[in-house]
Amino acid sequence: MTQEEELLQKLQSNTHKEQAFRELISLYKERLYWHIRHIVKSHDDADDVLQNTFIKVFRNINNFKGNSKLYSWLYRIATNESITYINKNAKRLQISSEEVQQLAINNLASDVYFEGETIQLKLQEAIATLPEKQQLVFNMKYFQDLKYKEISEILETSEGALKASYHIAVKKIESYLTQD
Repeated sequence: MTQEEELLQKLQSNTHKEQAFRELISLYKERLYWHIRHIVKSHDDADDVLQNTFIKVFRNINNFKGNSKLYSWLYRIATNESITYINKNAKRLQISSEEVQQLAINNLASDVYFEGETIQLKLQEAIATLPEKQQLVFNMKYFQDLKYKEISEILETSEGALKASYHIAVKKIESYLTQD
């Protein structure tokens, strides 16, 4: 039995659920935080979305059938929660989700948790110009160094389509960064 299967068994049992959940959080908190942070941009928003993600995982762990890896399922929830968060903000502010991302990028410059240089800010701007799916693929491949197989499980898309998305995203980002 793998470590993941063992953890899943504990998560789905009534006697070990809380202890196993603490273990799950310590195992995945940082990776999921950065995954979410690359989508929503802001530290505070990422914290909120991460919390929502873990709440959803805790409530739905018994529905997890094991058709994919546990971390793929976690990433899928985190991705969906991030997109939901952006869309809710867009609706609340009565602007498009692209404008919400632009606002987030503008706020990055003044974010005390953002340690990036001008080039990093420019990269985030370039990423924000991409369609949602290309943003997700680019972030997972470039920042998190996930394999296409893993991204395929998370986004439930073929590896071929992901490779094409990533390639197009890279071209668009290069073009954005080199225009003056």
